[in-house]
Amino acid sequence: MKNIAMKINEKKTSSLHSSHAEALRTFLLLLPYGLLFTIFIAIPVAIAIGLSFSYFDVINPPQYKGMLNYITLITQDEVFLKHVLPNTFKYALIVGPGGYVLSFILAWMLAQIQVKARTILTLAIYMPSMMGNVFVQVIFKNIFAGDQRGLLNSLLMRLSLIEQPIQFLLSPDYIMNIMIFVSLWSSMGMGFLAMISGILNINEELYEAAYVDGIRNRFQEIIYITIPSMKPQMLFGAVMAIVNAFNMGWIGVALSGSNPTPGNAGQLIANHIDDYGFIRYEMGYAAAISVVLLIMVSLFSKLAHGLFGEKD
Repeated sequence: MKNIAMKINEKKTSSLHSSHAEALRTFLLLLPYGLLFTIFIAIPVAIAIGLSFSYFDVINPPQYKGMLNYITLITQDEVFLKHVLPNTFKYALIVGPGGYVLSFILAWMLAQIQVKARTILTLAIYMPSMMGNVFVQVIFKNIFAGDQRGLLNSLLMRLSLIEQPIQFLLSPDYIMNIMIFVSLWSSMGMGFLAMISGILNINEELYEAAYVDGIRNRFQEIIYITIPSMKPQMLFGAVMAIVNAFNMGWIGVALSGSNPTPGNAGQLIANHIDDYGFIRYEMGYAAAISVVLLIMVSLFSKLAHGLFGEKD
């Protein structure tokens, strides 16, 4: 009996040691990510939340003001209420879902063609998102330039549709629509690549079985097989689309060359943060706006998780 008890204790001890070793290995593997997350995300977010309750002009120490910044933002900031908030929601609701759907459609179409052609076209479609500000400055500023050398103005004048060049990038009537067009054009980023990867990794046997079970066309194939089989990639693409839609205010500044944009017509919440943080140096107020942006992105991300996340 003593031998049996000793063997049982030895097994328990070895099992305990192995579990401790496994926990240590897991901790060491997660440690670099945890440090990077803490240094570059958790701490800056905590600092921003703290500064949002203060007045801070970068030079003098922060002065605690309680909820004053938030109250001012909601009740007195007319630019935020009349321009920034409506512009941001309009822009995000068009560019976010629009870019997301466009990414999926292009990814699905590319998955149907041969490898060499797919690689070349994928690179061509992905390239605008890589070039960013350079792409906007070189191409679209020349297309929408407000003189006769602008490609669009030149074309319209040759067709006798206008007599004088239109200041597209300086007009409140056009700047938002141009921003949306440019954003959709350059929205094929990491989410687009993830969707291509998800589609290409779906087991072909699922499609064969689905057609045996009664699926008759490609649309049903997409709805019942493709999308359910790539939910992780769809979720990643949705989160990336949401983040990009709320964080692409630089496009309006790059196109118009000023912040605020002309007539605040292209002013998004990211521009409002830059305006108060890096032009007026009211860091406390800018931090409050950034916290509002964080809440908005979090709410839309939770919606994306509800649609594409794994159900318990």
